Amino acid sequence: MIWWPNEIPTLTYGLITLRPSTESDIEDIFQACQDPLIPEFTTVPAHYTIDHAIEFVRNDPFSFAERRELRFIIEFGNGLNREFAGVISLHTINIKNHTAEVGYWTEKSTRGRGICTSAVQVITDYGFVTLGFRRIDGLVDVENLASQKVLMKAGYEKEGILRNKVTREDGRQIDMALFATTHTAWKSLNP
Repeated sequence: MIWWPNEIPTLTYGLITLRPSTESDIEDIFQACQDPLIPEFTTVPAHYTIDHAIEFVRNDPFSFAERRELRFIIEFGNGLNREFAGVISLHTINIKNHTAEVGYWTEKSTRGRGICTSAVQVITDYGFVTLGFRRIDGLVDVENLASQKVLMKAGYEKEGILRNKVTREDGRQIDMALFATTHTAWKSLNP
């Protein structure tokens, strides 16, 4: 059975903090999404506006209440020296089947520092240990090698390629690499 929290918690591991979004995140989200790499490999619109960021943050409580998504802001650092690093979520939630999908994007200056890998590990552990999921998937554009490395370093295994899985804004059908981990596999890696 999936246990669903009453509110989005704050999760901390070392210098990584996953926390609920707030109105003060709108500008950071907007600025980060100006990087063309984010819309290239995610569902973020290519011409991301401040209104998109406002809607993104303000929609968070509704998707949480409907048990469709558990979204966090990723911060790196400690005390007052925390920097915005990106967004991560468990979404495509199927409570009956105890499954979810992890999704994320990171701000350009924080890439390559292990922040995203740690964030994936934190949210995965929370998904299994606290919420009760039995499987968590990660779908990644086959051309996004950096994101594939994040999932592999975080303990996910590549299961295959889903052909023509996603339609991009320009109409292209792209293949997605399917990664996953299960509660059993996670426990063996993280006793």
